[in-house]
Amino acid sequence: MTWLITGGAGYIGAHVVRALAAAGHATVVFDDLSTGKKSRLSADVPLVVGSILDRDLLASTIREYEIAGVVHLAAKKSVAESVENPELYERTNVLGTETVLAAAHAGGVRYFVNSSSAAVYGESGIARVAESDVAIPASPYGATKLAAEGIVNRYRALGMATCSLRYFNVAGSVAVELRDDSVANLFPIILRNIEAHERPKIFGNDYETPDGTCIRDYVHVRDIADAHLIAAEMLVKGELPAVMNIGTGTGSSVLEVVRTLLDLTGSSLEPEFVERRAGDIGELVADVSLARRVLKRRRHPQRRHLQRKLPQRRRRRPRSQPPRSSALAIQSRIDSLRRSPRSKVMARTQALVQQVLVVFVVRNLKRISHRCSAANLAANSL
Repeated sequence: MTWLITGGAGYIGAHVVRALAAAGHATVVFDDLSTGKKSRLSADVPLVVGSILDRDLLASTIREYEIAGVVHLAAKKSVAESVENPELYERTNVLGTETVLAAAHAGGVRYFVNSSSAAVYGESGIARVAESDVAIPASPYGATKLAAEGIVNRYRALGMATCSLRYFNVAGSVAVELRDDSVANLFPIILRNIEAHERPKIFGNDYETPDGTCIRDYVHVRDIADAHLIAAEMLVKGELPAVMNIGTGTGSSVLEVVRTLLDLTGSSLEPEFVERRAGDIGELVADVSLARRVLKRRRHPQRRHLQRKLPQRRRRRPRSQPPRSSALAIQSRIDSLRRSPRSKVMARTQALVQQVLVVFVVRNLKRISHRCSAANLAANSL
């Protein structure tokens, strides 16, 4: 069967396409390329360039490629932008989702995985939010994602097999060409600040959290892609819950993330605290018990790969050369990047930090010091 991936040329979408392809599924990407990049896709993946508001093009695509299932990721995703332009978000995230579903239903599509967001919860005041908790969005973005879920559930009632995945803050990449350069995501922002020797800005330090900055549940993008893959496969085999959280169940503050990345890159910069952004909430961490039970999610394969590679590199070291801790090895690698031509620093630093450090650091920030000994990181890896 063939899956249509809306927004498949985007940061998350391209990872989903790659995960589906690796599992042997045929895919077709539907993307307007407003933020997506054709370069993220393999040459053998068909790309239909168009708007999700174009029902005729959607319908013809579904017919031409005999689409059996849809993974819907196309959306606007910036909380700040949604406050400034709520009509754009209503049109894209709500009407766009309804248009895709209408075309899919009319075309006989039986399976629909919807990419939703933890932003639907708003300021819940709950340590870890579960799918059953009341969702009261704090931003137009969150409101549109919740409305989109409602539309998905309407088609679920009509017999379509559906599931909405509410994922939390996404980070990392599995390849340099798939990374996210968005100005709206924390990790690329910090890395650009470091490269430009500009102080990273933290929006608000007066939240009711231990260090006053927002706490978020940072989940690796490969885990997000795997969740979409497993959900798609399970929909074909049987029903799934209407919604599921996709996160780690562990929160890290923005200040912790910023200081850790500054430390790991050897930067002497200090973060700058500025006013809160409209729509931001203090703490948002996932209760992931439902997803663990239903999806039986596998461990992040990148972690196992890295755990194998670090010992291998130590074994390959000449015997006359004393072993170094992984922390020193990583620091040495970062030092070499800082000595590289400036035109190459950004891409290579992002590749290093997002592919290697995110997995080990972000999901263990509560348990490691800001010195981030890689020996401890390996021992505490999930």
